[in-house]
Amino acid sequence: MKPSIAVFNIIGAFFVIVAVIYMFATRFTEWVGIPAFFALAAMSWMISFYLWLTDRKFKTGPSDREDGEIEDYSGTYGSFAPWSWWPLGLGVACAVIVLGVAVGWWIFFIGAALGLFFLIGWVFEFSTGEHAH
Repeated sequence: MKPSIAVFNIIGAFFVIVAVIYMFATRFTEWVGIPAFFALAAMSWMISFYLWLTDRKFKTGPSDREDGEIEDYSGTYGSFAPWSWWPLGLGVACAVIVLGVAVGWWIFFIGAALGLFFLIGWVFEFSTGEHAH
């Protein structure tokens, strides 16, 4: 995890340097790109901070050891439902939302309602029915 923390810290510092150069290159007149670069730096450092907190809480990963191998990462990463249709419906709802932004707002609201339906279905997939926990 420590290499990932270092990478995101470097990316954040890079975006701060680019933001300062961009400020002087545009003579402080362009007020869209400047905050965007600083926001990118802040987001990189937020990810770095999250990884640092996670690294403190959990044991050292294979990437932190000199003799660590890729196969050391093998194991269970979570519980996934290969039979689930909810993600497909959510993807279609997202496509309808994008179509609604391009074509008409009434389509956007239909896509948002569909998205909410499929998102709730996916969240509560293991709460009811045959696969309830």
